[in-house]
Amino acid sequence: MYQLRGRVGRSKVRAYAYLILPPGRVLSAAAEKRLEVMQTLDTLGAGFSLASHDLDIRGAGNLLGGEQSGHIREVGIELYQQMLEEAVAEARGLAEGDNGGHKAEDEWSPAIGIGMPVMIPDTYISDLTVRMGLYRRLAWVSGADEIDAFAAEMIDRFGALPDEVENLLQTVALKKLCRDAGIEKVEAGLKGAVLSFRNNAFANPGGMVEWITSQAGTVKLRPDHKLVFMRDWEASQDRLDGVRYLLGELVRIAGEGEGEGQGEGQGEGQGEGKSS
Repeated sequence: MYQLRGRVGRSKVRAYAYLILPPGRVLSAAAEKRLEVMQTLDTLGAGFSLASHDLDIRGAGNLLGGEQSGHIREVGIELYQQMLEEAVAEARGLAEGDNGGHKAEDEWSPAIGIGMPVMIPDTYISDLTVRMGLYRRLAWVSGADEIDAFAAEMIDRFGALPDEVENLLQTVALKKLCRDAGIEKVEAGLKGAVLSFRNNAFANPGGMVEWITSQAGTVKLRPDHKLVFMRDWEASQDRLDGVRYLLGELVRIAGEGEGEGQGEGQGEGQGEGKSS
């Protein structure tokens, strides 16, 4: 129906499209929204707006694989495009992405799946343009202070945050921890979590081995370099809290490794200074 709408009226001759419904047929809520959008968008460039509205109404499907949870609308179109560009660049073996000369290494985005809705629902903010603008801003938010300020602004403008938005903001905070620990992907479920390290490397492998040993068989490192964290997480909040704890531990361990590396470097420098 959208394709028909886009092709009617391309000539200089005025054209009309009549959409006829069988007698007794009841439209679904989504169908009524589509018809309303089609009736209101009749200006130049309306095709793009029509596609954007359709994307928001039905979601965008799943382009990243069967195990990937969430739609484009859940992470924001800008962040999704960035993730897709990075994946394509990595598949092609490119060292740099087309991001104004910035290396993809500096702009990689962790993938997090915890099995809970993370989005800005249209029942909370009905205007699509406003929602997309918030997604774009949220894609560049990092740090607890910025997240708190973003949440306070949303509460002030639109009211109390629904659960989906709370989940979205907490996921953004988890992404910051992932970047600090060098975690590229987190997949959490009822029985625990599986973490993938960026470039299969960790800043403090010795500290990681000691920590795994101290976990009494509930953590293991697989041959494919993925870390398995075994827990019983029936509720989504338990998974969220558990992943936050796990990432916090990895950030701490990685930081200890960096501190030891700096200390060794300083010691070598001091030794050279004395010998000279």
